[in-house]
Amino acid sequence: MPNNKVYGVILAGGLATRMGGSEEAQLDKGRLELGGKSLLEHVITRLAPQVDTLALNANGDASRFADTGLPVLSDSIEGFAGPLAGVLAGLDWAAEQGATHILSAAADTPFFPTDLGARLIAAAKAEGTPIALAATNDPDRGPMRQPTFGLWPVDLRDDLRAALKDGLRKVVLWTDKHGAALAPYDPDPFDPFFNVNTPEDLERAEALLKGAN
Repeated sequence: MPNNKVYGVILAGGLATRMGGSEEAQLDKGRLELGGKSLLEHVITRLAPQVDTLALNANGDASRFADTGLPVLSDSIEGFAGPLAGVLAGLDWAAEQGATHILSAAADTPFFPTDLGARLIAAAKAEGTPIALAATNDPDRGPMRQPTFGLWPVDLRDDLRAALKDGLRKVVLWTDKHGAALAPYDPDPFDPFFNVNTPEDLERAEALLKGAN
């Protein structure tokens, strides 16, 4: 994968229903505070050094993220089509800027690995696949894919657009079609892709952060 130019996209297009959000009154999980910083700030801190530049995929009023200084990319597929719609928005943006790939990360996952990009690029190169996804090693089930953490080539954006317009929503159905290498991580001392979905998860994240410090 020579001369790749990788842009980062933080996926924050969900409805946060388990935290009390709705389509009418969207609650941005990324704004929840963890250790004196928002979840989104934690994600930006981890992802920014791994990419050439960074954007945020979010729907609704983009001005609510003006303080981040990031471009805000809305889904071009209507109806909250899931993370693949955010990936597509990122691919279209990156293609306009001359990038070759995007590296995606979820906005509610404050502990994901700081070597994510390097590991995904190495996995895609080793397997000869256009896509690479992060995974968590499960002792019983093997690698469990983390489909919001991926390396995606801009060359596949039109194929993804067509699939979404045809109704495809499940990430792995599309990635399996094209081939996706896995970059597995051990959940030691905890799953680095642990995400905040509920108030209880936020409490656990606080405990994990204190343990890390």
